[in-house]
Amino acid sequence: MPRLSEYLLPTEREPPADAEALSHRLLVRAGLIRQVGAGLWTWLPAGWRTHQRIVQIIREEMDAIGGMEMLMPILQPAELWRRSGRYEGFGEELFKLKDRKDADMVLAPTSEEVITTHAATLIRSYRDLPRVLYHFQTKERDEPRPRAAVLRSREFVMKDSYSFDRDREGLDISYQKHAGAYDRILDRCGLEWYSVEADVGAMGGFGAHEYMAPCPAGENDVVLAPGYAANLEVARAEAQPVVLPSAPAAPEEVQTPGMTTITQVAEALGLPEGALLKAYPVVLPNGSLTLVMLRGDHRVNEVKLALALGSSFRPASAEEIERHLGPPGSIGPVGVQVPVLLDDAVVADGGGYVVGANRPDRHLRGVVPGRDFAFARGDVRAVVAGDRVDGHEVRIERAIEVGNIFKLGTRYSDVLGATYLDRSGVAQPVWMGCYGIGPARIAAAAIEQFADDRGISWPRSISPFAVHLVTLGKEGSEERALSERIYAELVSAGIDTLYDDRDAGPGEKFADAELLGCPLRVTVGRRTLQSGELEVQVRRGQEPRALPLEGAAAAIAELWRHVA
Repeated sequence: MPRLSEYLLPTEREPPADAEALSHRLLVRAGLIRQVGAGLWTWLPAGWRTHQRIVQIIREEMDAIGGMEMLMPILQPAELWRRSGRYEGFGEELFKLKDRKDADMVLAPTSEEVITTHAATLIRSYRDLPRVLYHFQTKERDEPRPRAAVLRSREFVMKDSYSFDRDREGLDISYQKHAGAYDRILDRCGLEWYSVEADVGAMGGFGAHEYMAPCPAGENDVVLAPGYAANLEVARAEAQPVVLPSAPAAPEEVQTPGMTTITQVAEALGLPEGALLKAYPVVLPNGSLTLVMLRGDHRVNEVKLALALGSSFRPASAEEIERHLGPPGSIGPVGVQVPVLLDDAVVADGGGYVVGANRPDRHLRGVVPGRDFAFARGDVRAVVAGDRVDGHEVRIERAIEVGNIFKLGTRYSDVLGATYLDRSGVAQPVWMGCYGIGPARIAAAAIEQFADDRGISWPRSISPFAVHLVTLGKEGSEERALSERIYAELVSAGIDTLYDDRDAGPGEKFADAELLGCPLRVTVGRRTLQSGELEVQVRRGQEPRALPLEGAAAAIAELWRHVA
């Protein structure tokens, strides 16, 4: 139980000049972290206490579902990643290096390759399944734009767990066990959160959910409606209707001099932007071009577009557009010789749309999909606020991703040879899931959600200390003697206490206590001696309490158990 006069807690009056997120400002000001370089942060003693409290909560819940803790290396042979296809496929975020023997290595952001390789040699029979293995390990990601301190850093600790099952039904059970464990972890950490449908991304597989903590500093947009939650990357909803003008017997060309944007053309023709179709030409890996069309008031969702195309893509260059379609700014689907992918929100009846005519300063009005151009369908647009799911309007809010769970299936076991012998002695692939959660992100999310204008307000389960004891007495005074007695009682009762015994003024001590944000602040001063009562402040809400000196430690412990 530290005395602040002997403890490293370098509080600051001013935040870093480059700090944008509230958690970044307060983590530094409260003396919890310090920067080493871009995306690289040191956890100082009080900050690390919070981090490790979160780790322990995670460990307890993982153990409760049968998880077995282990530790895998962060430095991994590149050959494993080549075998899985992720050495090139993971992207530029993967740190790559060579050892002294010129062998290719990676600094791993995740450990599917290693754990699956172990499974290939350690799992032999159906009797060896199911299994859940997990570890806490430092992760490395070469983030192009590290930001918000520990919210997006290049090095961080994560808990990764991996489930191994005989079949898809077994995987579904393991997946639900992890979902329940994550629910309990985030509840115990005191966060506001929700689970949302998500894209599998670089992990692969066929199903995923993300655990989101809503706050303005989040990097993810989440689509919400009663009974529905999904990351914007994969969200699906019924588009808001748009009134279309009636369609003539055939498309009619209209002059649109100098108009190259949806807004310009819509205003000139007196139409809502949703009555126009915008073109998004893309090039596939084989070099072929596809023309993606969607309503003018919508925008492309690149994750959903890749799924609809069944491959990666890149936007077509101006030269490619000119060569295959016409002048950029006036592109449309009528008469083109390339495939057209039409978004599901574009109706094929009920009126006509305005599209580019593939000629300078020209558009076509009264264009009807199917009548005037052929197309394939796909859901490729980003959902917008006001769309509907099951009749309910959706809203979109920012959130921090603090954890994720994936159904990998046999994605890694197939390529890395992880099989088992079933009851008939026939080799079968192991079915896998992977599950990640970030202690640092949970800490930052808690700050973002509960801080006030005076500083952090920790949920009690993850606060670095339960009690911040402030003495206002000088050395040798009655107040100091009473403070020492209260401190000894708190320590003896097993209450985590930070004792501010510094030779500093009341204003500085109170400001530091509110900045650090422990659930309870106990003040011992002249008024304590006069009234025979301790001054206690519940940090969240700045709520004052008075507790009798007799049995103070027990009363403080009881109060702490009932704060948020």
